Amino acid sequence: MNYAVRIGLLLTAALLATPALASNEDNLCQMNLQKVRDAQATNPNMSAQVKSELDSYINRAQAAHERHSDDGARECISLTSQALQRAQSN
Repeated sequence: MNYAVRIGLLLTAALLATPALASNEDNLCQMNLQKVRDAQATNPNMSAQVKSELDSYINRAQAAHERHSDDGARECISLTSQALQRAQSN
């Protein structure tokens, strides 16, 4: 009986943790999107090419985010991270 209870608790903990991880990825995606937008707005000396690249990253990241899936959130994080690096290297 003790073994069954432990397995049940382990499964319950695993199932409860999954939405929390997804929520964190979604939050990180949204925060990164805002950081990219802020970087665009606060750097008036940014070249037109870099602005265009950042717009492309933002559009692709938003499309990934709107899929409302774990893969979409991860793709959004990846794209926004790349955009932030590009904005900082300008």
